[in-house]
Amino acid sequence: MLLESIRLAFGAIWRNALRSLLTVLGVTIGVAAVITMVTLGQGTTAEVGESVASLGSNLLMVRPGQFSQTPGGGGVGVASLEEADAEAIARQVDSVRIVAPTDSRSLTALAGGVDLFTTVIGTDNRYLDAREWKVAEGRLFEEGEVLAGASVCIVGAGVVDELFGGGSALGESIRLRRLVCQIVGVLERKGGSAFGANEDDVIIVPLRTFQRRISGNTGVTLIYVAAQDEAAITQVKDDVTALMRERRHLATNEENDFMVMDMRQIASMLDTVMGVLTGLLGAVAGISLVVGGIGIMNIMLASVTERTREIGIRLAIGARESQVLLQFLVEATVLSGIGGLIGIVLGLALAALGAAYLGVPFTPDLLVVLLAFGFSCLVGIGFGYFPARRAARLDPIEALRHE
Repeated sequence: MLLESIRLAFGAIWRNALRSLLTVLGVTIGVAAVITMVTLGQGTTAEVGESVASLGSNLLMVRPGQFSQTPGGGGVGVASLEEADAEAIARQVDSVRIVAPTDSRSLTALAGGVDLFTTVIGTDNRYLDAREWKVAEGRLFEEGEVLAGASVCIVGAGVVDELFGGGSALGESIRLRRLVCQIVGVLERKGGSAFGANEDDVIIVPLRTFQRRISGNTGVTLIYVAAQDEAAITQVKDDVTALMRERRHLATNEENDFMVMDMRQIASMLDTVMGVLTGLLGAVAGISLVVGGIGIMNIMLASVTERTREIGIRLAIGARESQVLLQFLVEATVLSGIGGLIGIVLGLALAALGAAYLGVPFTPDLLVVLLAFGFSCLVGIGFGYFPARRAARLDPIEALRHE
């Protein structure tokens, strides 16, 4: 009986091919939207996770202020950090592998008549070690250059691409405001981005050079603290927090005027936020499926009206109500299933294009695809039941009189 109902459903759909195509369009758009949104959301989550991981393992970041940080320093009215804070952490906190004080600004770099708006970081070799970043060409800073505040710099691969056309940049000079620095090293290409910023688009100068020639003060905006292993991160974070409270003379009842950020917590928070956003996008897209279901119900009601005489003949020659009900339920389910299959193909194609355009991984999830298709079929059953029941409950005599 089921196979016969399926055969009749395909026959009815084929007889009204254009109307059937327009009917499944809503379901197709709904399934495609769900798959596209969820896939792109998962790809973005994966990209954010990789960006956090690229900052380095077992890493803490100490910065002044709690909220409303200004672009170039600590929070409003909050004392900035000092290089001495970093040295105190290195001396007094156990299980610390590296402590690297840094300051940064967004500046325009000039070289050979070409300019590039980029990030300039003042720090030393410990920063690269904490970030697990290697020099692909040239060398690191020499100790004398760091102590003397020499006019030298290490640049990212993206800077070389933009300012020197991807050629050799060693020994070349870059102007940063009043500072002209010589390139002594080129960093290995990260090949990704962190929080929307290209990590290869960076220029690193010695911290004292940065303080004297760019920032004009001795403060630092960020201190990287790398623990010896992952198991020590929690204890190191507590010890750093206690030490910083002591150095900043905070009373017991005073809140911290600084932050110690654990990269694991940041990653977990971002995963949670991206998961919620992905769910919301999927739910909004799912509304299209409901709209498509309403379209199916509307068309099926029209179909019942058009085929009233056919239904009356079937009932008059002995067809049971359950058989008529099944026939129309199957027809609605087949319609929504066809829309779901087309939507899967369209959704995956759009997700692939979107991932390529946004530069995020294309991570299709088979479970999401199956759930979207299954939900589209349920939409067909749910919205097709009322028209099917109406058809099954027709009075055969009245149906045969219908013109």
